Amino acid sequence: MSKKHTYKQAGVDIHEAASFVDDIGALVKATQKKRKLANAFGLFAAGYDLSKYKEPVIFTGCDGVGTKLELLLKYDLLENAGKDLVAMNVNDVLTCGADPILFLDYVGVNQIKKRQLTRIIAGMSEYLQACNCILAGGETAEMPGAVLDGMVELSGFAIGAAEKKDVMNPAEIKAGDVLVGWPSAGFHANGFSLVRRILTKENIKLSKKEAAQLLTPTLLYHEQCWGLKKAKVKPAAMAHITGGGLVENLGRIFTRNGFGCHLKVPFWQNDVVQKVLRHADQNDAWDTFNMGIGWVAIMDAKHAKKALKVGTGAVVLGEMDKSAKVTCEIAK
Repeated sequence: MSKKHTYKQAGVDIHEAASFVDDIGALVKATQKKRKLANAFGLFAAGYDLSKYKEPVIFTGCDGVGTKLELLLKYDLLENAGKDLVAMNVNDVLTCGADPILFLDYVGVNQIKKRQLTRIIAGMSEYLQACNCILAGGETAEMPGAVLDGMVELSGFAIGAAEKKDVMNPAEIKAGDVLVGWPSAGFHANGFSLVRRILTKENIKLSKKEAAQLLTPTLLYHEQCWGLKKAKVKPAAMAHITGGGLVENLGRIFTRNGFGCHLKVPFWQNDVVQKVLRHADQNDAWDTFNMGIGWVAIMDAKHAKKALKVGTGAVVLGEMDKSAKVTCEIAK
């Protein structure tokens, strides 16, 4: 009689997976201090009570960390991966004028290593607590053969809600409106295929300190959004500057309507970033990286003074015109 085969022999330990879910319970609960799930016990999906909104509009977003993850694993900065995952999704929801309310994650691994995964979830939990967003659930998939040993696949899904009256409306953009930008902390989680190529081809060696600076997490921009709302400034549009840089992320909002802008961007005071940028094609750098500006709000010029007092490092980058294109230069 042939020996019977088990799931564990195939490389999947369902008991270890169940144990991991129990282990991260405190990290999940920590995200439910300001908001609570609706009738959560025993359900196979997460619900949220929207009755406090008069005219709720739902927004969703999905994103990952990209090839930055390879370097985060190499330099053992796993918490940063969780923070990047949250920020890349939550920021997109925030651009619409919505409150981030629910977040779900997908993690694919060759084999469940609880300490490694717990550190990633800890990073998620820290960022989600900061913006009052619930870690509502997710999926941890153990896939021997499909995922290389030592690698991790990460995807995130954010859900937000807004009052209809608070939703951004790019159709309100007009000539003379100003673009106010807030700094990024680094390359965030975009363009790392180019970063990795430059590091390899130019044989750039990073100290532990430089690696940590290069791989600093994507900033969350919830405080800027809350600050603008508190100051009674409603932009016509906001943009999270990710892949495609300022040119693409802003252009998609208004160039099809015949508007454009010329931006004067402050020199990026970041030594390790500049160590990489000096080897990148200048035009390609503008089309790939955030170039030191991670968030932009477009608003009536009369609100600029209030907006500049929100958060840290805000600067007027330029104003809207009828050129139907986005151009950029380093401010002198």
